[in-house]
Amino acid sequence: MKMLRVPLLLLGVLLCSQGFAATAQQNKMTRCNADASAKTLKGDERKAFMSACLKAKPAGAATQQEKMKTCNATAGTQALKGDARKAFMSTCLKSK
Repeated sequence: MKMLRVPLLLLGVLLCSQGFAATAQQNKMTRCNADASAKTLKGDERKAFMSACLKAKPAGAATQQEKMKTCNATAGTQALKGDARKAFMSTCLKSK
């Protein structure tokens, strides 16, 4: 019975991660579809727009990575350590 728990646990984790991926893709599809409708695109123009929109990487992730790099570099130049660095990084990442 104990040997069956691990594979079932792994299967559950796999199914949960697949559900999350599907949800993210569905959210992207919904957003792109709404944008295409707002621009009143039809036919080939709509197909081209949807294709480009669905292939595009989310802007938020790139922005967050850039923000992390900038804040990290600033903390490094200020030679912040420990709690002071944590406080600075928290404030810096929340700004903008």
